[in-house]
Amino acid sequence: MQMDRRTFVTTGIAAGAALALGRSPLALGAGSADEIRVGVAGIRSRGWSHVMGLNRLEGVRVVALCDVDQGILENRQRELAEKGTTTEIFRDFRDLIARDDIDVVSIATPNHWHAMQTVWACAAGKDVYVEKPISHNVREGRLMVEAASRYGRIVQTGTQSRSSSAIRDAIRWMHQGNIGKPTLARGLCYKPRRSIGKVDGPRDVPKGIDYDLWVGPAPMKPLGRRQFHYDWHWDFDTGNGDLGNQGIHQMDLCRWALGHERLPDRVVAYGGRFGYDDDGNTPNTLVSVLDYPEAPIIFEVRGLPNSLQAQKDNWGG
Repeated sequence: MQMDRRTFVTTGIAAGAALALGRSPLALGAGSADEIRVGVAGIRSRGWSHVMGLNRLEGVRVVALCDVDQGILENRQRELAEKGTTTEIFRDFRDLIARDDIDVVSIATPNHWHAMQTVWACAAGKDVYVEKPISHNVREGRLMVEAASRYGRIVQTGTQSRSSSAIRDAIRWMHQGNIGKPTLARGLCYKPRRSIGKVDGPRDVPKGIDYDLWVGPAPMKPLGRRQFHYDWHWDFDTGNGDLGNQGIHQMDLCRWALGHERLPDRVVAYGGRFGYDDDGNTPNTLVSVLDYPEAPIIFEVRGLPNSLQAQKDNWGG
C-alpha cells in the first residue's frame, strides 16, 4: 500500500501515538516513496511517545525536537543519536516551523500553547497533530479550525478513540438504531489525583527552562507550585483540570455516540477542589451538564480516592 503525505497525516500520526502506547489500530503497508519529515514539540513525556511511535513508521523520520527545557532537549537528542537518529533541537517553536524541510509538526506542549502553535504551524505550511484537548478554550478552537481552512492544512487532534476500529464499529452499530434512540449519556472520569502541595511563596524556575517561552500566551506570574512539570494541568491559566486532561476522551465518546457535532445550548457545572488545600485551582470534583435538548450529557470528574483507607494505602497519608 502506498501512502502519500496527506494520507499519512490522517492515519499515521494517530497510529504512531497508539503504537507508542503499545497498540496498533492500523495495518500500515510498506510506506510511501517520499520521506515524511516531522518536528515534535513538548518532548518530556507525551511528546516523547510521539517521537517513539513516529520513528516506527515506514517512510517517516523525526528530524527536529522542540522544548523550553534545555536539559530535556539535549538528553532526548542524545538518546536518539544513540539509536542512530540525528535531530536538530530548538527551544522556540517559531524557529522549528521556519524550517522548510519539515512537513508535519506534532504538538504535545501544555494546553495553553496548543492554539497558537497550531495556527503558526498552519501559516508556515505544516500539517499538524495536536494533543488533547485540542484547545484551551472554545474561542481558540474556532481560530484553529479557521487557520486550517485558510491555509489548506490538515489538523488532527489527540482524541485517539476516534482511531479505534472497534469503537467506530460499536458507534456505527448504535447509530443504526440497534439500542433505540439514546436520551442521555453519562461520562465518567474517576481518577484519583494527589495533592500538588502548597508553597509559601514564589518558587525558583528550574535551571535550564526558558520560563518566558513556557508561559507564552498565559498570564505572566511567578511560579507558584512545587513541581514545575505536569502540575500545570491543575492551574486554569495553563490547564483544564481532569475534565480536559483525561475526561476529554470520555466526553468525546459521549458526543460521538449521541451524534452531537455542535456545542450544547447551555452548560451548567458545579463542584470544587475538595479534600486538600493546595496550589491547584481546578476542580477535583465536578459535575457538568451539557444541555443538548435531544439528549444531554452528564459528565462527572472525581479526583479523590473513594475512602480514607484507599488514600492511606495508595498515598501513604
